[in-house]
Amino acid sequence: MRITGGRARGIPLRVPAGDAVRPATDGVRQAVFNSLAPRLANTRFLDLFAGSGAYGLEALSRGAASGVFVEKNNKAATCLRENIESVCKSLGRSSTEAARVLVMDATTAPFGEAGSPELIFIDPPYDVIEAVAPLLFEKLAAALPASLDPIVVFEMPGEMELAPAGWECIKRHGKGRRQPSVSFYRLK
Repeated sequence: MRITGGRARGIPLRVPAGDAVRPATDGVRQAVFNSLAPRLANTRFLDLFAGSGAYGLEALSRGAASGVFVEKNNKAATCLRENIESVCKSLGRSSTEAARVLVMDATTAPFGEAGSPELIFIDPPYDVIEAVAPLLFEKLAAALPASLDPIVVFEMPGEMELAPAGWECIKRHGKGRRQPSVSFYRLK
């Protein structure tokens, strides 16, 4: 698995052994970031259930200014920190200026730590989506100023549909069974 575009293109990303994370595939990330290209320059992001950090690190590579990664698994967080160092080194940045890691559950993370992010990446384990999605969207709606026009990028199984209260789905990549799908949400 590698960064697929931007200044850090080609940098490999480490993933912990086992099933602690399910990284977003290169193809899924390319589709997402082709859609987000006009919004990336100098944005702040929040990467929930960060795992390897693939979404947030792809954003940094493609011009985002900074972000906060939230990951509760210690092994995954260790790989995430190493991935941040590799990508930031490639970008000529120190990792502390561009990215912070919070080792905690995404549902209890203080969303203000990201400095009102314009982009929020959510890629939870598929088996917890129905339980955590309503809570996350409710917390984001309360924490984010509508004036930022924040976009939530949510990865889920292709057969799943989410219709969070107060949010509208503005785009979706992939809808087939047994493949990941990514939906883009905006506050109504």
